[in-house]
This record gives sequence, C-alpha cells and structure tokens, in this order.
Amino acid sequence: ILPFLIDAAKGHSSSESIKTLANTATTIVLVSEGYPGNYAKGKVITGTENVKNSLIFHAGTIAENGETKTNGGRVLAITSFGKTIKEAVSKSMDSAELVNFEGKRYRTDIGNDLMKHPK
Repeated sequence: ILPFLIDAAKGHSSSESIKTLANTATTIVLVSEGYPGNYAKGKVITGTENVKNSLIFHAGTIAENGETKTNGGRVLAITSFGKTIKEAVSKSMDSAELVNFEGKRYRTDIGNDLMKHPK
C-alpha cells in the first residue's frame, strides 16, 4: 500500500488497483490484571507457540533471559480472520485460551452486539 500512499501524496494516481480480502478480522487484547490501573510486570507468557490460526501482536511484552514476559497493561493482541464475524471471533477466542500468564484478563463480551447481525 505504501507506493499508493506515496503517489497520492505527490498528487499522482495509479492505474493499479488494491486487492483486498473479503474476510472479517477480529482482535482480542490480553491485558494484565489491574489494567488500566496498577498492574504487575514480569509475568512469564507461555503458549504463544500453540497459536496456529491467528496473528499475535506484542504490545506490553519484553524478552528477558530467553522468556517473553509482561511489561505493560495491554500485553498481546490476537487477531483472527474468518468468513463471518462469528467465525473470526471464535478463532480469536480459541487462540486467547492457548496463551497464559499470571493475571491474564480479556473481555469476552465486546463484539457480542455484532454477533446478532453477522455478515
């Protein structure tokens, strides 16, 4: 997408088109207990290697002594794709269950309103 943005900034248009996927993406953010207030850091994160059907984006993490540990309130974002919102949410939830650290929290209710009208 960068070449398109550069061309647009220069006032040029491109004859090429951007290809997109028709899938839906959903993200679940794993947070530290106490977030957004006070929370502990340095909790060892395990299970990320077991996540196969989702992308994991590190936010509040640190690599230390060969381990990945929590280092912030918003620890990891787990994003999954599906043909429908329901499928994408299900994959994200399944992946979130595979990841562990002491005090792991995440909301299971966000997006439920969208499930009533899935595309």
